[in-house]
Amino acid sequence: MGNDNNRIRVQAWLRQGIVLGSLTFILGVLVTLPSQTLMKRMGLEIAFPALLGIILVGVVADIVGVAVAVADETPFHAMAAKKKKGARQAIRLVRNADRVASVLNDIVGDIVGTVSGAAGAAIVLRLVAFSSISESVLGMLTVGGIAALTVGGKAAGKGLAIYRANEITFRVAQLLYSLERLTGLTIVGDGQARKRRGR
Repeated sequence: MGNDNNRIRVQAWLRQGIVLGSLTFILGVLVTLPSQTLMKRMGLEIAFPALLGIILVGVVADIVGVAVAVADETPFHAMAAKKKKGARQAIRLVRNADRVASVLNDIVGDIVGTVSGAAGAAIVLRLVAFSSISESVLGMLTVGGIAALTVGGKAAGKGLAIYRANEITFRVAQLLYSLERLTGLTIVGDGQARKRRGR
């Protein structure tokens, strides 16, 4: 029985990996060309804020993904019993933590990386016209700057996500509650309760 359960889990994880990998490929292809075209037409006064905004989206998505992955489901049941708005959405987020984290940390992260690369290329092309520094050096500095902001932001965000996991998860759940009320759609479906070590 135990071996059968393990086999089912492995198959589910493999299916999830294939689906998410395929989705990431499709979205990456669909986003790359339009983002490159759009960014090349932007001036520096728009490209810089756009780049910072894109990086911020990636950092926030990473924070939410980590927070949901480590959040404790138990307090949200107490909130749901008191009919607090967003409590049931928080439970669904925690029960689907692996999928939520994969979407936010992997898919969103990949798309953000693609778009930020396009924004960086657009900025380099604009800077070359106003600078005596070679394009290769500007490109290297831009890529390094993007990487530093992205990695540094995510590193700082992970600590926040772990320390305030339940609070962040509940804030996101409240947003989901509002979106679901507005659209009539269930954005995150029910999932199986997670087994935690020591619980």
